[in-house]
Amino acid sequence: MFPLRDTAVCRRFPLAVVALIALNALAFLYELRVPPPRLDAFIASFGVIPARFAHPQWAAAQGFPDDLRPLLTHMFLHGGWAHLLGNLWMLKIFGDNVEDRMGPLRFLAFYLLCGGAALAAHVGMERDSVLPVVGASGAIAGVMGAYWAMFPRARVVVLVPVIVFPLLLELPALLFLGFWFVSQIWSGSLAVASAAFEGGVAWWAHAGGFSAGLLLFPLFVRRDRWRRSDPGYVELRGTRRGWGRV
Repeated sequence: MFPLRDTAVCRRFPLAVVALIALNALAFLYELRVPPPRLDAFIASFGVIPARFAHPQWAAAQGFPDDLRPLLTHMFLHGGWAHLLGNLWMLKIFGDNVEDRMGPLRFLAFYLLCGGAALAAHVGMERDSVLPVVGASGAIAGVMGAYWAMFPRARVVVLVPVIVFPLLLELPALLFLGFWFVSQIWSGSLAVASAAFEGGVAWWAHAGGFSAGLLLFPLFVRRDRWRRSDPGYVELRGTRRGWGRV
């Protein structure tokens, strides 16, 4: 299922979301300019290799500098166009509403904190991994966790590819995001149980980020912009409830 849009009302321009999208895009364009022979070293330096931070003596023996910048920079690097565009699309769909209820500065702090929590979850589960992790998905998972709690009545329009005739489904956000979260836990558990799943996707970063967003969002919400009684929901005009065809 691929989300296309949501039904939650956004009342203000999402300044922080737009800035984050721009920063991620600019960082990726810079990556594209790095010569291929140097790209692996660049990713190793500015991405996060779990063993580098979980085992400082090993990191020193490998020549890694005592540098904390990767804890931030890894959130703005991506492994390819699909990785980048998928992350930024999810940020665009769910981030504007969460920022609307927090304000741009609080949202930015929340986003970075969730990204840090996501990284901690990944490093905690993959302490011996020497594969660098990059991407904004852990921080965006935190935004999704906040959305799940803040907009329980919202719905998400998703595209489901079914051979020749794709379907448009309008699903409750609670169901869509809940299914996404459970799938991350399930995939992460499989990764722990089977070496065949090593690498590729940082499942535990996604699960950790979502959990952090779910727990931390009350600390960042502006009380004059959101209350639990606020539905934050509007019907989609011209969309048949439940399903449609394109």
